[in-house]
Amino acid sequence: MKTTTRREVLKVFGAFAALTSAGGALAPLARAAQIKPDAKSVLIVVDVQNCFVPGGSLAVQKGDEVVPIINKLAKVFDNVVITQDWHHPQHVSFASQHAGKKPFETIKLPYGTQVLWPDHCVQGTDGAALYKDLQIPNAQLVIRKGFRQNVDSYSAFVEADRKTPTGLAGYLKARGIKTCYVAGLATDFCVAWTALDARKAGFEAAVIEDASRGIDLQGSMAKAWASMKTAGVKRVQSADFAA
Repeated sequence: MKTTTRREVLKVFGAFAALTSAGGALAPLARAAQIKPDAKSVLIVVDVQNCFVPGGSLAVQKGDEVVPIINKLAKVFDNVVITQDWHHPQHVSFASQHAGKKPFETIKLPYGTQVLWPDHCVQGTDGAALYKDLQIPNAQLVIRKGFRQNVDSYSAFVEADRKTPTGLAGYLKARGIKTCYVAGLATDFCVAWTALDARKAGFEAAVIEDASRGIDLQGSMAKAWASMKTAGVKRVQSADFAA
């Protein structure tokens, strides 16, 4: 039986290293695994607003950490849409509008179970403004949602009554968009609902996990990821995108 020498082992490793180097034969395979957004892809940046970052009235823990990631991602997309929560001052989702109720309790409304929130993203206030460090000059559309007093709206596509469209699906289809990449705040609510509704509207969808942060209210993060997986929403990272 032939004995492999140390020199032969080193030769094999050297050949493999050459193949996987920048000019090697296997390098194109590694690059091919990178996501390269094209004219049929859109980045949907969800609710990166003052109320949802640390210091805001409904702050998502470490919500500001998504901003530099999103800013970098947006540069590789031809198409970017931004959403804003934009609530009436007496919005039905505010705990302050329901006597004896506290934030994060739930109530029944005509369209289903509603989580009650602290007052947030009131129309025209600084809290509703996009976070100052969000720099996406190439954004083409801002969708404001939740502006009707008596119905909430997590999704960028359909309000919480599940029948009132925002118009985003029609806009994207008219633009020839096929794939929606979703990032922002919060993973388990507005990001997840947007991704799920993208799938229902016929788009491919993926959530960029490290470009999103969640609230995790009574296990809502695990539930959201499970629902998205079942619906065919992909789970990707910002590092998966080709620069």
